[in-house]
Parts: sequence; structure tokens; C-alpha cells
Amino acid sequence: MQLARLLPRRAIAVLALLFGGAVASPGVSADQPAAAPLEPPVEVSSTVSYQLVGRLDVDALNTILSVDTPKFFGIKVAYTPATNAVRLYRVTYGSVIPEQGNRPTVASGLLAVPEVEATRLPLVSYQHGTVYGKEQVPSFADQSPETQLMIAQFAGQGYLLIGADYFGLGTSAEPEGYMVKASHQQATQDMLSAGRAGIAHLGLADDGLYLGGWSQGGFVTLAMLERLEQSGTSVKATATASAPIDVFAALNGFLSYPRANDADWVNSLFILSAFSFENYYGVPGLARSLIKDEHYELARKAYAREPVDPTKIPTDLHELLNAEYFDARFFAASAYGRLVAGTEVYRWLYATPVRTYYGEADEAIATGLGRLAMTYQQAMGAGNPNVEAVTTGPTSHRGTFASAVPQWKIWFDSLN
Repeated sequence: MQLARLLPRRAIAVLALLFGGAVASPGVSADQPAAAPLEPPVEVSSTVSYQLVGRLDVDALNTILSVDTPKFFGIKVAYTPATNAVRLYRVTYGSVIPEQGNRPTVASGLLAVPEVEATRLPLVSYQHGTVYGKEQVPSFADQSPETQLMIAQFAGQGYLLIGADYFGLGTSAEPEGYMVKASHQQATQDMLSAGRAGIAHLGLADDGLYLGGWSQGGFVTLAMLERLEQSGTSVKATATASAPIDVFAALNGFLSYPRANDADWVNSLFILSAFSFENYYGVPGLARSLIKDEHYELARKAYAREPVDPTKIPTDLHELLNAEYFDARFFAASAYGRLVAGTEVYRWLYATPVRTYYGEADEAIATGLGRLAMTYQQAMGAGNPNVEAVTTGPTSHRGTFASAVPQWKIWFDSLN
């Protein structure tokens, strides 16, 4: 596909999901020609720049929708075809890390611009799910099948699309800040500002903002919405798929009430969050308190994206984690548990229309968790009508996202 030829060529080895499954990059093969040199970055301000990194024509976009996406997500879904080509830009922008006294940092993200005559277009901010490679993120779209789907379905039909890579991913030099709420809010809010600056520099403007995100990105999407509502930034609608909106509930489920279909990669949720919380909240030894000594170094390497044999990391949580964490009272009282308990994105009054999509066979997000935002909002008096939980049927974690995206598109279209 053209995207793989135009973006900087990196070894796109099909990575093991460090803890179980596999991540592939659809549309990319070993016989791709070498990439053309990139144009130099365009400076928008002292803290924001953008660089053209690729272009997808209509045929390539429709190949993503009809061939690559079904292959990766394991489900056949009807998507409306792309109607225009898309230019892809990597945005680099200044931000700060709230948990570390607003220490300055530099982050990256994607700006996808449709090749259409109109100059005012709807804008979608997409927040990506958990990844196990540092560059499996929006601004390296050749390595991110979920981003490719969003580009093809939205930017390929006249939407501007942005997506933050998050701190520690993409070109960021930080350690990963997995599920660190305020940092996710900062990275996405600053990416929105940087993306809009780049859009304006290209002579364009957006006529309304929509938010969407899958899995971890669903959590980040609602965290971003909370921050934007607090700041008075208008959002027309927000949609999520398979979102772990209460991490305490999600992790307690795996520890105390495991299901027969729980994914074997949920160990990654504990590993990534433990090391991220230790680094960002400044709690030395936090990860070691959770992970058994014999597996600690492998887990640390996995978090740090150092070479590691994923088959050596236990998928059985009882083998990976210290036994006391399976006592619900100990878990809740522990330093890790207290940080996890504050990692939620639904206990405020949603002012924006929100739809949370969930799958009834999702191996990571239980049905109750998928419906939790609506349940909570409806628990207040006569109930907040702004939030709705929508089932995608008996879909897996990946299948829920693949099924939800065209429904997001139909809903967003209806509000334009």
C-alpha cells in the first residue's frame, strides 16, 4: 500500500504481543521499495511543527476497509467506501507532565487531511488502544491497523482526523505513561491545540469536534472529554468501544472474578500500569511490590520495550503477581490499588452526548463494565439522557471496535 512506501521504512517485523497474541501491520510486505526522503518539518510555532509522512489514495483506503481490516480484526463489517485521498502528517508539539510538576516534554501525533475542495471540515480526535511497540501509534500509521481503519473510514470521507501518540510512544523520549490519567488528558488536549494549529496553517478549519477511542483509547477519550468540558471546549459527540472506564473494576474482575474467556494478554494491563504508575506518580518499588521477583526483570524489559521473549512471561496472573493481591482488601489498601482506584472516567455529569459500544463476547471488557457509564449516569435522579450503551452483539475485543467504527460514522454524520 502507498502508506508503507511513503513513510520512513522501518523493520515492520510482526511483533508478538509481548504477552500472548500477535500484532500485524496489514498492507505491508517485505518487498516494499525503499521510502522516498521526507520533506523537512514545517514550523507552525516555537512548540508545534508538522511533517508530511505519507499519502493514501482512494484505492489504498478501500483496500484497508475491504481486505486489511477484516484480516486483522477477524470480522467482516460493511464500511462505506472512501471517496477521497488523504495526506498524513506527523505533528510534533510541546506539552507538560502534570504528575511531575508540569515538567516540559515533547510529544507526537497524527494529522490526516482529506484531499477535498472544502476548507471547513468536521474533526475527529481518535485515541488509540494499548500497543506493544513504541511506534504502533497514529503518527506511524503503517504500524497501526486501528489507525488505518479510522483514516479510511473518516479521513477518506472528508473528515479531518487527529490522534495523539501519548507520552512515551511515537517520537516521545519519556517512559510510557500507560493509564496515567492526567498525562493522557494533557497529551490529548495539547495534541488538539497543535492539530488545530497545523490545520489552520494548511488553510483549513474544523466546523465541529468529535471524539472516539477503542480499549485503552476509550478510557483516554473520556478522560479527554472530562478535561475539555472543564475548559469549556465544545465537543459535538463522543464514542468509545470496549472502554475500561473504571480500571479498579476491570482489574478486580481479573483478580477476583475471572471469566472463562478472559484474554491471556490481560497480564499486560498489570505490567504496563504498575511501571507507568511507579514512574509518573513517583512511587519507587511499586512494580516490584506487585510482580513476583522471578518475573520482575522480564516484565520491566517488556514495559521498557527492551528485547524479551514473550513466552517467558506468565499469562496466568497467579504465576505473575504476588499472592496477596488476590485478597481484595489488600489490593484496595495497597499503594498500587489506591492509584488504580483513582483511574476512572465516568464519575462526573456528562454534558456531551456519549455512546459507549461494548461486545457481549469481549475477552477484556465485561458487559457490566461496557455499560457502566450509562448505568452510573442513569443512577442520578431521573437519569442523564446524554449517555447510551450500545451493544455490537457477540463480538470479541477487536471485533467490537471494527463493528463500532461504522456506527460512529453514521452517528457523527447525522450531527454535521
